[in-house]
Amino acid sequence: MPASSAQARQPGATSLLSIGQVLARLTPEFPELTPSKLRFLEEQKLVSPARTESGYRKFCAVDLDRLRLILSMQRDHYLPLKVIRGYLEDIDNGLTPTLPGGVTPGPSMLSNVRRLSRDELLREAGAAATLLHDAVSASIILPADVYGDDALGVLRALVELQRSGIEPRHLRGFRGAAERELGLIESALVPLSRRKDASSRAKAAEMAVEIAGQLEVIRGSLIRSALGRLTK
Repeated sequence: MPASSAQARQPGATSLLSIGQVLARLTPEFPELTPSKLRFLEEQKLVSPARTESGYRKFCAVDLDRLRLILSMQRDHYLPLKVIRGYLEDIDNGLTPTLPGGVTPGPSMLSNVRRLSRDELLREAGAAATLLHDAVSASIILPADVYGDDALGVLRALVELQRSGIEPRHLRGFRGAAERELGLIESALVPLSRRKDASSRAKAAEMAVEIAGQLEVIRGSLIRSALGRLTK
């Protein structure tokens, strides 16, 4: 049994959360998270929430951190669940594993996800307000009341690109390319999407992440190949 379940059942443990409360805390940073995906992660034995006598799931603070880690590894490293499961099993056994490629998740993946206001985002990225405005206008960053680490990373990259004369307006095609990739993913998911049960929807979400990761590999290879021609 994962440590999260054991702690959740200990007397005096941190207040337990319902599925709705977990979603309220995590969806600002992981908008793809749904009740069906939470149940799917449980079915895959990645998280083991406590159960009330009536059978309702209850999540403790450790479960919440575990979910943040799982979702971050999916989003930031495009890792399949079987790799994440092995990583978590090593942690549960007291080991200090690394992910494929030698990646070790940083403390931010294990702690509370930051939610940045507009001013905090600009300050941490070292960006001017006009750059954020231009990024939103070019659909590179989506408008929001609060921003996460993903938006911060993009804005920092835009600050560096601006120093080379590349502005957000030059990147408008990126949104179109992303939409075309999304079309490919949606086509691949048609067989699962036709099923209406919660498990199939969760499996479709997992498959979408894995396909996106493979597309990222191909895109990176093409760019590296093109860069090689520039230096010849």
